[in-house]
Amino acid sequence: MAYRLPPLGSLRAFESAARHLSFKLAAEELHVTPAAVSQQIKGLEDYLGVRLFVRLTRALAITPQGEAMLPKVRASFDCLAEAVAAVHAGASGGLNVTAPPSFATRWLVPRLPGFAAAHPEIRLRLSSSSDSVDRRGTGQRVDSEAHDPREVDSELSIRYGAGHYPGYIVERLLAPGWVPVCSPRLASSRPLRIPQDLAKHVLIHDETIDDAGRHPGWQEWLAAAGVNGVDSERGPRFSNAVLAVEAALDGQGVALALQPLIEADLAAGRLVVPFDMAVPSPFAYYLVMRRAVAGRPPVLAFRDWLLNETGARGASDEPAVDGV
Repeated sequence: MAYRLPPLGSLRAFESAARHLSFKLAAEELHVTPAAVSQQIKGLEDYLGVRLFVRLTRALAITPQGEAMLPKVRASFDCLAEAVAAVHAGASGGLNVTAPPSFATRWLVPRLPGFAAAHPEIRLRLSSSSDSVDRRGTGQRVDSEAHDPREVDSELSIRYGAGHYPGYIVERLLAPGWVPVCSPRLASSRPLRIPQDLAKHVLIHDETIDDAGRHPGWQEWLAAAGVNGVDSERGPRFSNAVLAVEAALDGQGVALALQPLIEADLAAGRLVVPFDMAVPSPFAYYLVMRRAVAGRPPVLAFRDWLLNETGARGASDEPAVDGV
């Protein structure tokens, strides 16, 4: 069948401009000039005989005709991405996974030998990035321009955030709480019998999530424990959980840590939890994937293994939930 279609570049410019509602941002994404994007859109409008956008003074609005066409254009690009990914998967047998640094280092890497033993045919590449952590509060979406399903390098992403990832298939893995941890040496040298004893200890702060007041910290934990008179702001601050836990392991103070990230240290006796009280986090760990690659055998294998490892298998047996 011969397809009568406008140039693919004009459709790509339309999809990007519609997603951003900006010719400028679309141009940055496509590595062209805003004038080039505008020209592509005009050519597409001339081809279709309808207006797709309304150019306002300081904004861009999509027309009803553009709204009607957009889902099909996006689905078509997803279909193309799936076809390319399928061919690439057959040629390489590889799988790319991105995860937050702390989760990758302290939870995922120690378990990967189990996945490799079960699936020796899959060549897994793991990368860590602080971009895998939501940083804009619990009630806001991650910007679509920062996480476009067709433009990311990795087939799978593990994210720590609020779960709002439009256009992706999203499955919750873990919803951990924050607990105080310290080295056994510190706990024995300066007893921690009651939470009020924290007044005599250095408090270690994890600033993985940099929105003040948007995540549990020492102020929230002390309030939940009914402790008064302890300065919750004192003590060193670290940009990620790996550094904060390392400081606790070194006996530098008491840190608040996400429970899954310290399981191995607790089991080995390198850390202790002096007070068995956790404060919940509004964030959780999510498996995030593009629908275009969700059916690939390496993706399905890793997804199934990860759900089993986290105990999330019973919560979802089919990856079919779009992040909203």
